Amino acid sequence: MEYPKGFKEAMVKKMTSPGRPTTVDLAADIGVHKSTLSRWVREAGNVDVMSKKRIKKKSGRPDDRTPEEKLQLVLEASLLNDEEMGEFLREKGLHEAQLKRWQKDALEGISNVPLSSSKVGPDARKIRDLEDKLKRQGKELRRKEKALAEAAALLVLKKKAEALWGDEEEDTE
Repeated sequence: MEYPKGFKEAMVKKMTSPGRPTTVDLAADIGVHKSTLSRWVREAGNVDVMSKKRIKKKSGRPDDRTPEEKLQLVLEASLLNDEEMGEFLREKGLHEAQLKRWQKDALEGISNVPLSSSKVGPDARKIRDLEDKLKRQGKELRRKEKALAEAAALLVLKKKAEALWGDEEEDTE
């Protein structure tokens, strides 16, 4: 049986409002099967009933939110006093502990950002160029240290050879 759109919307509103009756009780009262009522609620979660546009269904768990959403909630909550905070938490379906954990995570994330990834502005290119130059100089320094160590090893070997066999120049004269 096809039910009018207004009737469906009224039942969905009734089933999703605070202090709502159980699906079984409502089904018995209005004579619509409980699975039909449940389907209407599911569909209302996926489609805005008035506009028929698809909307992204939010997860029921607060920790399933994106990092951007969590940060936004932390920022919004930081502007509220204690009375407003309770209402905000109820409205968003959160606990204060979750909000505090997200705030701590955000602060840790900010403090762990390396300098090179936070570069913006006109000096960013200069900083990148200087870092590249420093890298090249470091490589060159390591190469020269290796060459110097090799030369020192050759000198030590030459001195040992001279001590064992004597000076070749003295024998040839």
